[in-house]
Amino acid sequence: WGPRTRKWRPGLAAVPRGWREPELERGLAAERRRGVEARARDPPPAHRAHPRHPRPAVQPSARRMDSANGGLGSGDNAPTTEALFVALGAGVTALSHPLLYVKLLIQVGHEPMPPTLGTNVLGRKVLYLPSFFTYAKYIVQVDGKIGLFRGLSPRLMSNALSTVTRGSMKKVFPPDEIEQVSNKDDMKTSLKKVVKETSYEMMMQCVSRMLAHPLHVISMRCMVQFVGREAKYSGVLSSIGKIFKEEGLLGFFVGLIPHLLGDVVFLWGCNLLAHFINAYLVDDSVSDTPGGLGNDQNPGSQFSQALAIRSYTKFVMGIAVSMLTYPFLLVGDLMAVNNCGLQAGLPPYSPVFKSWIHCWKYLSMQGQLFRGSSLLFRRVSSGSCFALE
Repeated sequence: WGPRTRKWRPGLAAVPRGWREPELERGLAAERRRGVEARARDPPPAHRAHPRHPRPAVQPSARRMDSANGGLGSGDNAPTTEALFVALGAGVTALSHPLLYVKLLIQVGHEPMPPTLGTNVLGRKVLYLPSFFTYAKYIVQVDGKIGLFRGLSPRLMSNALSTVTRGSMKKVFPPDEIEQVSNKDDMKTSLKKVVKETSYEMMMQCVSRMLAHPLHVISMRCMVQFVGREAKYSGVLSSIGKIFKEEGLLGFFVGLIPHLLGDVVFLWGCNLLAHFINAYLVDDSVSDTPGGLGNDQNPGSQFSQALAIRSYTKFVMGIAVSMLTYPFLLVGDLMAVNNCGLQAGLPPYSPVFKSWIHCWKYLSMQGQLFRGSSLLFRRVSSGSCFALE
């Protein structure tokens, strides 16, 4: 068979015996004898394919390659890999901590600087509250540069505990092989895959959130001490003793329910929206061609475009859904510091809330459910209530 024409091409072996030269005939006979002797010495395996249709070489699985080469999935290097993830997470947490610190102070309603008069895109005069950079400069003036990292230690411990918990759960409850959803799957099959994957993610997120939430509460209270210049929560161990003595065991889990609800709504909303877009709006019919080739002129171009769109869909949906679930984050953070003996959790900054639902209703009536979601262009709304020093 020819590689291009797909038609039969007669070779030398197909030429009648009488038409060949004697030397050529003797050479062909010797070649046959050598082939027979070689096959007798080293017989081919039973699964060897036809010489005209060779099978592709079997590639080792990812798990076998990891175990052979000492990759990320090998058992010997698993602790090293987990430590690497913890170290990378600690670095990202430390770099982003000033942003979270300023955001929390804005969430509790602490506005130490008066608003300034400015104009919007329509030319109207509006009042703008200090942006993140102005707020950060004020903190540096009061506490110095080290003041931007108040409450960092318990937050690092919280993120490390969350990472270790997720890694341990993956070892105890390994995820099943979940195939990628495409528009070739019927609605029931593809939706079943998404539900299975999201349920597994939700289980890991809820368990890690519950275990790390006490350290999150301590971090929040350490940061909001900037408002009243208190020093009640100075260290992790001393903070644990104070919370347990004053509020009992439930004091470590204040604000947990809205955080859990926010995580659950975020996971299901993001995964379901990304699923419907990827499965029913992104066309991957070109993947039916051999090897996933798009067309003869540009092989694989259309299929790679479909994969690229799918890789960004979940990221974009995550940003959109995170804005919708922001009120859960706000209510959870406010409940973590409410009525804990600090000025930031007491009037005039905040009333004493009976429950997180009471807090949600209060913020909704004030029009402040998205307070602190923007840190650059912060306009003074008609229903805003903040305390000025």
